[in-house]
Amino acid sequence: MAKVRKDKKGRVLHKGESFKNKHQLYCYAYMDPFGKRRCIYDKDLGSLREKETKIQMDKLSGLGVYAVAKSDINYVFDRYIATKSELRSSTMTNYIYTYDHFVRDGFGKRKIAEVRYSDILLFYKSLLDTGLKIATVDNIHSLLHPVFQMAVRDNIIKSNPSDGALGDIKKKTSGRPEPRHALTIEEERAFLDWIDKPEYERWKRLFTVMFGTGGRVGEIIGLRWKDVDFKNNSISINHNITYGPRHDKDFKCEYRVNKPKTAAGIRSVPLLDKVKEALLAEKESQVKEDNQCQVELDGMSGFIFCNRYGTLHNPASLNKEIKRIVDDHNAREEVMAARERREPLIIPRFSCHVTRHTFCTRLCESETNIKVIQTVMGHKDIRTTLEIYAEVSERKKQEVFEELNNSIVF
Repeated sequence: MAKVRKDKKGRVLHKGESFKNKHQLYCYAYMDPFGKRRCIYDKDLGSLREKETKIQMDKLSGLGVYAVAKSDINYVFDRYIATKSELRSSTMTNYIYTYDHFVRDGFGKRKIAEVRYSDILLFYKSLLDTGLKIATVDNIHSLLHPVFQMAVRDNIIKSNPSDGALGDIKKKTSGRPEPRHALTIEEERAFLDWIDKPEYERWKRLFTVMFGTGGRVGEIIGLRWKDVDFKNNSISINHNITYGPRHDKDFKCEYRVNKPKTAAGIRSVPLLDKVKEALLAEKESQVKEDNQCQVELDGMSGFIFCNRYGTLHNPASLNKEIKRIVDDHNAREEVMAARERREPLIIPRFSCHVTRHTFCTRLCESETNIKVIQTVMGHKDIRTTLEIYAEVSERKKQEVFEELNNSIVF
């Protein structure tokens, strides 16, 4: 049995504690996070033990490493993300997924105090060299910059090494990301006409609703029959569905119901005749084939659109289907155009979000009231609406002057 050590007052000393008679001080010896032996001293045993408790707490939380600026970026990111309790679960999941996918296993292992501005530049450049778009690097920067900034405010590092890095990268990579372009009327019509074919019948109804409402893909996936008012010809958009990795990092994805990020996202969209026809056709088809959506998610059920297995679509699958349809159209169109000795009408590959952008463009072409457009689209910032409207107006101006050029008499 180990001998019990006591001080001169008969109090039992804990492991690591001792009393130095020469200096009349209590001592506590411990190993720091880097395996180096350390000692702290105090004249009073009670005060010493308060210091011991703080050291143990720091060890548990990792603050010991953090405080001496020896922690890696991963630790600081985890500490930063733990402070963001106000984030929606889907946003939190996206942040963690992006960081884990692009930073954690490589750059994230760097000691935060050793990272320099040039290291950030080289890291961003290496991401671009792998084929990532500048928009993705922008997303990564939007995570790293506040992580370094938190370390600055905690007095762990003196300055933020990521300041200005993204701007310099953009200058060296031809500036801003390539903007999304809406489909032209001819391209949109060609796409919708192409999916009139029997093999695309079930996709026709879904994509008609997407092109005819301007809804975000998560909003369309999440539409329920109760959200559609056939009598008053309107659709209520009050939630969206996301599909992404789970928090437990087991590499599985799951669906989640979320409220729109802003109050502007909750809106009512008038029901166009073609959209109404598509929805009624979908209802009739589901009854006929007995293929209603069986999913119940966060207490919600009765979702309109489902895949052949009776579950919800996910955005990635819809994007793949769009590309498959576009490629099929373009391949056959080139053959037909060659036979008919005309220029082929090639549809550019596009994503689900372009259907929203296209709807907004068509709306801007026929409506001049910006507030009406903003309300229907659910844009929080009217500048988003104005940018699209300005693009449409510029194109319209060119068309008007082309017509004027052909008819004006000097």
